This record gives sequence, C-alpha cells and structure tokens, in this order.
Amino acid sequence: MPHVKLAFIGFGNVARSLVRLLERKRTLLKENYDITFATTGIATGKHGSAMDPTGLDAMECVKAVEAGQYISSLGRLTATDNIDLIKNCGADFMFENTPVNHSTGLPAIDHIRAALEMGMNVSTANKGPVVHGYHELTALAKSKGKRFLFESTVLGGAALFSVFREAMPAADLHSFKGILNATTNLILSRMERGESYEDAVKFCQNIGIAETDPTNDVDGWDAAIKVAALITVLMDTPFTPQQVERTGIRDLTPEMIESAKMQGKRYKLVCSAERDGDKINARVAPELVDASSPLYGMVNSSTGVTFVTDVLPDYSITVSEREGMRGGPQETAYGLFADFVNIVK
Repeated sequence: MPHVKLAFIGFGNVARSLVRLLERKRTLLKENYDITFATTGIATGKHGSAMDPTGLDAMECVKAVEAGQYISSLGRLTATDNIDLIKNCGADFMFENTPVNHSTGLPAIDHIRAALEMGMNVSTANKGPVVHGYHELTALAKSKGKRFLFESTVLGGAALFSVFREAMPAADLHSFKGILNATTNLILSRMERGESYEDAVKFCQNIGIAETDPTNDVDGWDAAIKVAALITVLMDTPFTPQQVERTGIRDLTPEMIESAKMQGKRYKLVCSAERDGDKINARVAPELVDASSPLYGMVNSSTGVTFVTDVLPDYSITVSEREGMRGGPQETAYGLFADFVNIVK
C-alpha cells in the first residue's frame, strides 16, 4: 500500500480546493488504488508555513488560512523559507502552486528542482516552470526516477497533455487553435448580452475566476503563456509568452460587440500556433468567428482547443460550462489530483 506524504508550496484557492478534494476522495483512493496519504508541509504566501513529518491536519490549515490566521502554530517544526520546508518536511510528493511568473518561471522552478533533488514527485498548476523549465525539470525527474507533471496548466482539469503522452504516442502536432482563457470568454459573452466591460470584469472577480488586477487575463498574458506551454511540450520547441504575438480585449467596445452580433458573429480571444518549416507562428488576439466555427458555441467560461496532427486532423478537447462550474479552482485542483493518482498508482 503506497502511503504518500504531501507538501503544498503555495496554498491559494487551488491548493485549498485540492485539500478538500483529497479528503473527499480519501476512502475511494484507499479502496480503488490502495493509496493513503498524509500532509507533512504547507507553505503559504501570507499566512506562514507549517511542517510536521509525522503529519499535519491539512483541513485545519485550510480553515485557518480562510479565517485570515497564520498556520505556523499548527506544525511541530518551523521553516525559514520554502526551500527549507521542501528539504525538511519529509514529503514524497509536492504540489507547487505559487503565483505564475511569466518572465522567468521563478521561484517555482527552484521549488520543483529542490523537490526533485530530494526524491519527490511533483505536480504543478503553475505555467511558469513548464514554459521556462520543462526540458530541464523533465530530465532531472527522469534521472531521479520521478515524475514532473502539469495537467492543470492548460484547460484546468481536462486531460490534455496526458492525451498526447499516453493516448497519441508519436503524433506530430502541426497546429492548434482554440480558446484557452475562460475569464475573457465570459467577459465577452456578458458584453454580448449588453453588459459593460467594467461590469463584466467585476462579475468575473466576484465569482473568483478573475484576479483583483485582471491584467493577465484581459491583456492576453495568461492565454499567451498557455500557448507557449503547448508549443514547448507538444511541439517540443522551447517557447516563451513574449514570443507570442499578443493583443488583449480591452479595445473591444460595446458597439463592436453589437455590430458583430447583428452579423451573426462573435468576438473571441483566439489562441493559435502553426508550424511553418523550422518556425512556429503563435498568436493571441480577438477574432470574429461565425456559426461555422467550433469556437462560436464556446460561450461564458467554456474553453477548448482543436489540434491538427499528422495522424488525426481536427482532434478537439472542449470544457463546457455548466451551472456551478465556471473554470475555477475546483477544476484546476482536479488536474493536480489526477497527476497525483496517475503518478502514485
């Protein structure tokens, strides 16, 4: 029976949702996969850290953080910083979910590197280390007999990277096109229904899928780093968000939205990449799409992407919104959970 000791570096909405999901699935994990687990280290951005190699009460840490309290008193040991916690918490598996750094991937890359060196498996929802450290970290994991996975980085909890890794071996990806940012798609859908840009942004902030500063979403940075991650991994070509031609949605006016609607069209923040010889052309920008496009029906927080490969033309993955499911932390947490189960089993 695998008994796995877990460390959480970064304890925001996604990580706390993951703790709840793990607890909800605890009995199923034991019965179906013979997996048991305990949490031995948690590092937060604003509420301190807690460490106990014999096991923490992770749900108590969740409650403390959500009450605005520090968690240090909930552990037997203290850590000077995140690297210290990684080295001394005794974990076998680390979830890295610190805020994304679009430019360098740090400090997440350092956290993952340290965990792999300590013999841990790693899963992350952080796109930075995938874009800026994928080849190094994957090679390091292999050399240690461990895994570095990141299913949650694009399309939340939907299986995407694992489909290519396991179900489509040796498929050569020529191009892809889709909607990768749920927040901007919801903003545009609400504007199409007559809401102002400002009110649509506020709605996304209120339901938790947009940050207080929505720049990364509305200016296309989140979409661009997801494009870069897909290129880096699935096209096996190092690529950064700065290499993606990028235009956000700030300049789309209600008049433009209404005019498109009258023509039976919609604006979407479209993400695309295409291999052209030795070059890859990548773009994130608003585009007008009509009912003939698969993107037209992706409304509200729905996302999806279509891949063109040498073996399967037009292979699509879509995550459609339904009531109570808006592309938020629960779905992203499931991608981390799936990585955990797939590695440990």
